[in-house]
Amino acid sequence: QVQLVESGGGLVQAGGSLRLSCAASGSIFSINTMGWYRQAPGKQRELVALITSGGSTNYADSVKGRFTISRDNAKMTVFLQMNSLKPEDTAVYYCYSGSPPQWHAWGQGTLVTVSS
Repeated sequence: QVQLVESGGGLVQAGGSLRLSCAASGSIFSINTMGWYRQAPGKQRELVALITSGGSTNYADSVKGRFTISRDNAKMTVFLQMNSLKPEDTAVYYCYSGSPPQWHAWGQGTLVTVSS
């Protein structure tokens, strides 16, 4: 099993920045992909960004050019640098790790609130 611990959420004004971190522990040898999803109130969970162990990335169109995902394979930690935040970025952000499609795991979520 893999355990994920997130940190870095909080309240920020529109135009500001936040950096999320997620550290994996447990059976980390089996992790290929790490990343972030988010869920706003009343909406479905959606992809934000993913990164593979080889460094390939995938971003939602809504965050391209504003968010940057990175990864420290030695520490099995994934980061999400969020710049130029908008009120519509307000959501609970969930860390994701796995080896799709075989398995995946979720973090407990961290709240990001962007005020206008």
